[in-house]
Amino acid sequence: MMNTYNNPVLEQLPKHLQRYVMEQNYDRYSALDQAIWRYVMRQNYAYLKDIAYYPYIPGLTKAGLTIERVPNLQSMNDSLQKIGWGAVTVDGFIPPAAFMEFQAHCVLVIAADIRQIEHITYTPAPDIIHESSGHAPIIGEPEYAAYLQYFGEVGSKAMSSAKDFELYEAIRALSIVKEKEDASEEEIKIATDHFNDISTNMGEPSEMALLSRLHWWTVEYGLIGTVDDHKIYGAGLLSSIGESATCMQAEVKKLDYNLDTLQYSYDITKPQPQLFVTPDFKHAYKVLDEFAEQMAFRKGGREGLEKAIDSKNVCTVELSSGLQISGIFTSFFMDEGLIAIKTNSPIALAYQNKQLSGHGKNYHKDGFSSPVGELLGKRKPLEECKIEDLKEIGIEIGNPSTLYFRSGIMVTGQVKAFEFNELGHVLIISFEDCTVLHEPTSEVIFQPEWGKFDMAVGSSVKSVFAGAADKFAFEPEISISEVKTEKQIWSEEQKELHQIYQEIRDLRELGHSDRTIAQLADILDRKFSQDWLATVELFELAFKDDDSEMQILMEQRLKEKARNNPDLNKLISDGIFLAKSQPINLELVYQ
Repeated sequence: MMNTYNNPVLEQLPKHLQRYVMEQNYDRYSALDQAIWRYVMRQNYAYLKDIAYYPYIPGLTKAGLTIERVPNLQSMNDSLQKIGWGAVTVDGFIPPAAFMEFQAHCVLVIAADIRQIEHITYTPAPDIIHESSGHAPIIGEPEYAAYLQYFGEVGSKAMSSAKDFELYEAIRALSIVKEKEDASEEEIKIATDHFNDISTNMGEPSEMALLSRLHWWTVEYGLIGTVDDHKIYGAGLLSSIGESATCMQAEVKKLDYNLDTLQYSYDITKPQPQLFVTPDFKHAYKVLDEFAEQMAFRKGGREGLEKAIDSKNVCTVELSSGLQISGIFTSFFMDEGLIAIKTNSPIALAYQNKQLSGHGKNYHKDGFSSPVGELLGKRKPLEECKIEDLKEIGIEIGNPSTLYFRSGIMVTGQVKAFEFNELGHVLIISFEDCTVLHEPTSEVIFQPEWGKFDMAVGSSVKSVFAGAADKFAFEPEISISEVKTEKQIWSEEQKELHQIYQEIRDLRELGHSDRTIAQLADILDRKFSQDWLATVELFELAFKDDDSEMQILMEQRLKEKARNNPDLNKLISDGIFLAKSQPINLELVYQ
């Protein structure tokens, strides 16, 4: 059973989403992981307090976050539930549609893993730094929270293509390999080449692909204000101590955010060459709504069905009666307009996202077809008929009946059963010994030997959206990616280094440990000369203890490490600067 952390928001999470959730297992985080979190958060606090959108800094506390420790999901949920949100941990990337649906339910999805020290400035994989310190703090801003939830509602209905799923799997595999500590260059090359091959051959972008661009350029990499005067609010920038600095430089173009932003694709593995600025979240909401008006779930009709067929994935067609047909659609019948729908795969029928009893995939295992439209010569649409109305037009259980549609489709057979909605309006009429024929072309849609004919009632296709209407009933064994985040097995040498980090933490928090600062510094110098972060933390402690001799020694060693490895120069310089300018403060209060 999923841990809900006593959060009512999580207690309402649908079963089909609960299957993506994993336990955080807080003990997974080593003392080094804790130090990585602390370094990033100290740098973020020092830098972002001046360039982040104003709700960010106070929002850290509202989200249950501190500088000192990797967040615990219980603490986060204790805080987030006060603003109507929750948080769960998952294994890396999850499918975009599921990610969006979590958002629609006001639940933050947080990757449980944390980046390696080699990727401390930026990671291509989702991790707890990105998800919690990036996304969570801005949710306390009501307009942003409304935008995020609405994005989830829209995104959960977006149509994906078969290529989209291939790309998702390729991105997930690449991010896992890049975060794998002992990954070989060959492994990375194979995963990179596979990702590049798919990403450069995607064809026409699907609804989900286009929507993902809007999500990327707002929720992940958005700026707010004007092109000339802006602040950061995108989680990808807020959680990256590297890109949050470089993104503000003039070399990174700043463009106005509007619907034309759809033309800009993105590469998740690289820094972004341009960013988009929204004046406020109401504007971002408006742009999203403009795009939603073009989507199949709003437009329905022939265009929506064509998108469903092209996706080659499970979609739902909702008729004007409210009846929902979920399955993989292969074709439809056309005359002057849409006159019938058809699928050759198993389908399920639902109403208000709840599968109708007896109308699951096991029953409709051979596919489904049904006319769509109004009856010839009848003023009242069939979908508005109750039992007495049906009787008046000759549709009565046990009696033969013939229905003529304006499209030229004729349904003739013996009426077997009805399904009604809560208002008593008919949703399904079931026939035995039934023939369904398009008379103008003599095309047979259904014939008696195929069994019982369940005719869906609806004069038009109101909506078409991705996934099944009742997801848990339709697919109880949901397809979760077989590519899993690799769990690190520590060597004895790594365990020894982690112990040093733990002792440094003990010195900082408790004031004592098994070894002194000088002893720990000596071991680091002799056995772990490539490590720099522990030396930064010892440098901080030397300032706390007002130990000028140790301050000089640690600074010399840090500068030597930076000279020997130029890639570490900024990280070490920033660590030195922060140790000198901002004393250790374990009781951090964001203001």
